[in-house]
Amino acid sequence: MVKAIGFTILGFALMEFSGWFIHKYLMHGPLWMIHKTHHQPSKSFFELNDLFSVLFGGIAVTLLFLGIEGLDYRFWIGTGISIYGMLYFFLHDVLVHRRLKWFDRPKSFFLKGIFKAHQAHHKTNQKDDAVSFGLFVVPRRYFKDGEK
Repeated sequence: MVKAIGFTILGFALMEFSGWFIHKYLMHGPLWMIHKTHHQPSKSFFELNDLFSVLFGGIAVTLLFLGIEGLDYRFWIGTGISIYGMLYFFLHDVLVHRRLKWFDRPKSFFLKGIFKAHQAHHKTNQKDDAVSFGLFVVPRRYFKDGEK
């Protein structure tokens, strides 16, 4: 059970840190043509950028299937990636971008910091001027009162 929890946490952490790297260097680099749809106003519920969620979800499902028979490390890493994806959906798509209007703006200290960091990320619609590329690990300054 300890290994399962450890590998689940590892999968979650790998998504945050690889997600930061992919967001900063690939999405705001050679894959900007796909990601820029997320930085522009949209009249549609779906964006081309949603393909990244399909890709990451596909990796998680593949790991789950590969590791399900023995509930080995692949299954638990896939579980961690899946938990990250679900939290990403609620934080990013529901709370921050309000693609589904299920909740009001966040009120907790932690969620307000994430919200501010993501707002700062979207102050530009250019590929080179963005800041704050992580979802959960964001600069401390966004947790201070008055920081925008």
